[in-house]
Order: sequence, then structure tokens, then C-alpha cells
Amino acid sequence: MAALLFYLILPFIYLLSILPFPVLYVISYGVYGLLFHIIGYRKEVVFGNLRRSFPDKSEAEIQQIGKAFYRYLCDMFIETFKTLTISKRAMLKHCYFGPGSLELFNKLADEQKSVVLVLGHYGNWEWAGNTFSLLCKQQLYVIYHPLANKQFDQLMYDMRSRFGTKLIEMKNTFKEMLSNKSEINTTAFIADQTPSNQNAYWTTFLHQDTPVFRGTEIIAKKLNRTVVYMSIDKVKRGYYEMNAEVLCDQPGSTIEGQISEMHTKRLEKDIIAHPETWLWSHRRWKHKRPVEGA
Repeated sequence: MAALLFYLILPFIYLLSILPFPVLYVISYGVYGLLFHIIGYRKEVVFGNLRRSFPDKSEAEIQQIGKAFYRYLCDMFIETFKTLTISKRAMLKHCYFGPGSLELFNKLADEQKSVVLVLGHYGNWEWAGNTFSLLCKQQLYVIYHPLANKQFDQLMYDMRSRFGTKLIEMKNTFKEMLSNKSEINTTAFIADQTPSNQNAYWTTFLHQDTPVFRGTEIIAKKLNRTVVYMSIDKVKRGYYEMNAEVLCDQPGSTIEGQISEMHTKRLEKDIIAHPETWLWSHRRWKHKRPVEGA
């Protein structure tokens, strides 16, 4: 049944992807009205997350951010499917490196340094991988969770790998990175997903106790790879700027939790600056910090 539904929807997805951007954003307005005003998609999660993250903001400000987030979310949905048919030239026009960021990756490649790239569900992370693969010298690998529906998973795989990006299933991360050790590459970790309580690093993020995956830090230290953080800042509707900075050049010399703390606080800074472009519908705080000694 799921496969049949996919093949019924697929022609409409391709039709959507070939439409010009002005038409896509008219459709996005319609999707916003449906999602926000009629369905109320995850409103309780979104506004609960916002109120806890910004306790000093008024309810009017929270409502304003929430509505802006839903408009951004609908645009992201439309923009993701645009990847199916977008040209290289248009991709680089709509998502591009900020001053010095491409030069940073090229410098690291020339120094024969592989990179652990850390980012969050902020801006258009799907487009960022495409632009990186089109312009950078390093092969880009992205860690991902396969979708339950095999057909939609393959569609997302094809979109994400269309411009040369390669994907690694999360469960195979360290094994695959070891097998690619001789290659100068960049492996991207979207580090704001929610791990289980077991073996998580706990910190305070947006005023809340928050678990962080230790894997990013552990792998960076074991392989001694330069850790780079990247922001994907929305410049205007349909346009994003990628800005990268080195967080840690010698991860092997850091203490436990230091890298996790650095990239979490760096993402927090971006979210505070532009809260509407982070994925507030994600159940980021569904776990509670374990009581020590319990």
C-alpha cells in the first residue's frame, strides 16, 4: 500500500520540482495555511519548545517566531523537492559560501586534512550538501537515518547524492570512516538530533537540560580530524549563505565533552540570532537528564 501511494505521488513531486521559484512559494503559502491554521501540525511541540527556550520573550514574540518558523518549514519542504531538477548554476545561486568559507575548506584539503563537519537543522541543510559537493575539493559524506518507507528513502537518497555527495547510515559511521581513512574528505554530522539517555553528553542548551550525541566528538578525537562548524544562514526567501569556522584543529588534545560543548553552544548562538530557521517541530527535549547516583 505504501509503495502504491509513493508511485501515485511521485509524478506530482516531479511536477513540483520543475516549477519556477515564484510559483513554488505561492504553493508554500497555501501549504502554510493548511499546516498552521487547519491541521495545526505539532503546534503543541513547536510553541512548547519556543516558550521553554526563550523564557524572557513575551507571548506575542513567541507567536511571531512560531508563525515565521512554519512559513520557513513550508519553504524548506518545497525547496527540498526542488533539488530533484534544479540546475548546478541555480543551486549555486540559491545556496552559496560566505566570505572565506570555501577558502577554508580548500586550505584544509591542500594541507591533507580531513574534516568532521558539524551543523544543525538550521537554514537549508539539504541544499548545503549540494553546494559543498559542487565546489569543494574534498569528497563529502553525510551521516543519515534511512526512512522507514523504502521508496521515499531511495528518493531522498537520490536527491542528496545528485551532485556527488555520498551517504553513510548512522549505524555504519565509524566503520565507513575508517575504510575511507586514506582519502581526504569531509564527513558531515547533523549534531542536534536526540540521542537516548545512555552514553549521551548532557549540557544546557536554550535554557534546558539537553542530551548530545557523543559520537561526533568520539570519532573526531579517535581519527584526530579537524572539527569545523557550519552555519546555513537564510539571507532572504530561497537564498542561503554557508559560513564555516574551525572549532578545533587538534581534537586529540581536548578533554572529554569539550568538542560537544563547543558545537552545541555555537549552534545555540545561531538559533538565538535567527530562531525562526531552526527545526522547532523536532522533539528535541523528550528525555530527562538522569539523576546522578540513581
